[in-house]
Amino acid sequence: MTTESGNDDASALHRLATRKAMAKLIPLMCAIYFMSFLDRTNVALAKTQLALDVGIDAAAYGLGAGIFFIGYALLEVPSNLAAHRFGPRLWIARIAVTWGVLSTLMMFVQGVWSFYVLRVLLGIAEAGLFPALMYMVTLWFAPKDRPVAVGWIYTAPALALVIGSPVGGALMQMNGLGGLHGWQWMFMLEGLPSVIVGVLLYFMLPDRPRDARWLSPAQAAVLEERAVIDAHGHPELTSADWIAALKRHSTVLIGLIYFLNQVAFVGLYFFAPAMIHQMNVTSPFVIGLLAGSVGIGFLLGVLILPRIHRRLDNDCVYLGWLTVGMLAGACAYIATHGPMARIVWLAVTSFFGGGVLPSYWAIAMKRLQGIQAAAGLAFINTLGLLGGFAGPYLFGMTETLSGRSDSGFTVILAASVLGLALVPLLAKAIRREEGAGSIGMPAPGIHH
Repeated sequence: MTTESGNDDASALHRLATRKAMAKLIPLMCAIYFMSFLDRTNVALAKTQLALDVGIDAAAYGLGAGIFFIGYALLEVPSNLAAHRFGPRLWIARIAVTWGVLSTLMMFVQGVWSFYVLRVLLGIAEAGLFPALMYMVTLWFAPKDRPVAVGWIYTAPALALVIGSPVGGALMQMNGLGGLHGWQWMFMLEGLPSVIVGVLLYFMLPDRPRDARWLSPAQAAVLEERAVIDAHGHPELTSADWIAALKRHSTVLIGLIYFLNQVAFVGLYFFAPAMIHQMNVTSPFVIGLLAGSVGIGFLLGVLILPRIHRRLDNDCVYLGWLTVGMLAGACAYIATHGPMARIVWLAVTSFFGGGVLPSYWAIAMKRLQGIQAAAGLAFINTLGLLGGFAGPYLFGMTETLSGRSDSGFTVILAASVLGLALVPLLAKAIRREEGAGSIGMPAPGIHH
């Protein structure tokens, strides 16, 4: 009886500490991810003017938009190991300051090659931000609380599309002021705040619960006790760890489905302003406002869909229905021709394409533990980054061939069909792993 009472007290303490950590940390983590996404995607609003002012056509723009993800992917694991070595607070602040500077330097683009170079450098500078945020989640939150934390973090890029698109469009209307193009004002006035936010985070973001002055020693201890993945050390990912993680067919299949999702969804949000411009909308502010429909759909998706997922037992059936939803949204967009109807279908497609993202991580985290989780999740995220490169590039190629930005919806159709075809294979792999007992017992100290 005493033991049960002690466990109840510890659980109540952990719930209280988790609520405090969510309230204190999630806004800071969302702020930095918001700024990174704003600086990563504001180039979409500049696409038309970059073509006119410095000669960057659709194919070159698509390659430049996507090439950001190459440097990011290549430095994904080294950057995350640096976050472990130096602490996420210092590393996240460093990332923010360097990418803010480089985003500001985008105002000096003179042609295709300077555009490519700065986009590659921007990806290198930002490499590891999302994994560092996920690493912080493992330091602070128990496994059962992580999908909720990740879902909240995903509201940041959604809000960046909702808010950033009209704000960027308004900044674009400063064209000619001070002898600068509107896109130059946008890159400068959206890049410099990232530097400021990075400096502030260095002083405001504690590395671990034990460093937080707003937690009692008992609260800090119970958080660290139940956030167990880092407690056993062994942060380095060896070849054996990678091989062990990749022996799980479910990990590989989740990564491939995520890759296809990113091909479709990243291409969509990089080309949405251009699609709206071809609806005979000329005002940069109105284009930005209407492009925010992608962010609205994304935001509703990450707020609603993970909560539905928590009530369902069959992950693969759920994943299949969301993929069908994205496919249906794309089909409806192609089948309609009215501008307002198409804006609605942009939002619907984004609802499913973006809203599914927290569920990918929840499904993967459920089946990976310890160092295999670190290796497996890094592998999945790397595939997603490669999809982020392929998507804008393919969208740019289809626009070059057809002359229409919205021809990129054929890429969404193809990626969705391929993703849907992989879902039954994922279900089969999960059944086989569970039948073979490959998931095993929970790691010591994990409380489900």
